[in-house]
Amino acid sequence: MSQPQPARKRRPWQEVLANLRHPKVLVMLLLGFSSGLPIYLVGNTLGFWMRKEGIELDTIGFLSWVGLAYSLKFLWAPIVDKTDAPLFGRWLGRRRGWMLLAQIVVAIALVGMALVQPRGGSFQVLGMAIEHLLVFGALALVVAFASATQDIVIDAWRIESAENSQQLGLLTSSAALGYRSALLVTDALILLVAAQVGWAMSYDLMALLMATGVIATLMAREPERAIVAVARQPASLLTPRGLFDAIVGPFVAFFREHRSAALLMLAAISVYRLADFVMGPMANPFYVDLGLTEQTVGSVRGSVGLVASFVGIALAGMVAVRWGVMTALIVGAVLGPGSNLAFAWLAYVGPGALEFGVAMAIDNVSGGFAGTALIAYMSSLTSIGYTATQYALLSSFYALLGKALKGLSGVAVQTLAEGRTLLEGYALFFVGTALIGIPVLLLCIALALRRQVPRQAHIVP
Repeated sequence: MSQPQPARKRRPWQEVLANLRHPKVLVMLLLGFSSGLPIYLVGNTLGFWMRKEGIELDTIGFLSWVGLAYSLKFLWAPIVDKTDAPLFGRWLGRRRGWMLLAQIVVAIALVGMALVQPRGGSFQVLGMAIEHLLVFGALALVVAFASATQDIVIDAWRIESAENSQQLGLLTSSAALGYRSALLVTDALILLVAAQVGWAMSYDLMALLMATGVIATLMAREPERAIVAVARQPASLLTPRGLFDAIVGPFVAFFREHRSAALLMLAAISVYRLADFVMGPMANPFYVDLGLTEQTVGSVRGSVGLVASFVGIALAGMVAVRWGVMTALIVGAVLGPGSNLAFAWLAYVGPGALEFGVAMAIDNVSGGFAGTALIAYMSSLTSIGYTATQYALLSSFYALLGKALKGLSGVAVQTLAEGRTLLEGYALFFVGTALIGIPVLLLCIALALRRQVPRQAHIVP
């Protein structure tokens, strides 16, 4: 009689595919898409539209400051952590209620941007002349504010819904995949659509795509751990204790947990993607001034860029699993500035199809790897019960300095181009931003060495 064969152990990729059938993973994928959809519509892609309309580089740079909403979200994250959303909170719960409200506001403001459009001149309202660009910028700010609020809640839901570190990694990868897919739509496919139907209609279609987030919100369930943790905290913001706990509690808990290393962590996080942020507003105007069409940029981003982005995300996950999150963070610090140097090279060699494809491959592999590594690292630092506020704090530090400086990017390019060609000005600007990566790498190495000290001290008898 033959002996029963032992069950074969599934390989890691088979485990991932098996977990993809879990409802939370599908929800996270859709929420990641909803989270990534608005950011370029008030950022880099908006710069392309504005440059095509003849808006000056300095104005494009200044308008990019609406993205500061993403970096200041920690200011209102305690409200999101401690209160239910108007209209939808009692119906869907705290996390899902805020999600739905933010998604609806984003969609409405995107439609408003499509109606107003970025053009000079003014229009009359009740006998008053109102500048088009002023209203357009205000609507972009509304999109950024609502989108940042959505990010607060989605990040909290992702961390609180994970039952263990393995599932947190899976949900983080799913969120990154959905997020990167949205960036593909708003950074590449929208250019192809705009070339056919115009930019206004393209933004209307993007507003319609926010329905993916609404569907995911209705599919999701409120995290049980969050419900228990919130119930143990002071219930009302109106009491002194409740107000103190909402605003100060998350910061106290973070510094108590990480002690003196907390400042080093915040410093490393704040400059990790600085080079990418500072360069960002000038990328799409650079394509326009280089002579690339919407069709060319959209098709290369949608093919080479898509594959390279997924490769970067996958590599970051593999490195983090095999050698740890800190190793992935250091590798990302090396790869991150690579995209800036690729853009500088492209400015010198010109707009050839092969050269542009190479630059896009480098840019997306670097961005996908560095972004995923940083998200995984920040996610590991939060505490249940303060998840929304703490992660908002970390992600705000990660973007605040870069988004404060990027508003001057247009002025920097114009200044560097004085006495040179405009493309030479772009090239010098991109090289200068890449050099920011040197202190970033040093900070990450210092952080990794500091984390090893307790283990070594524990081993010594």
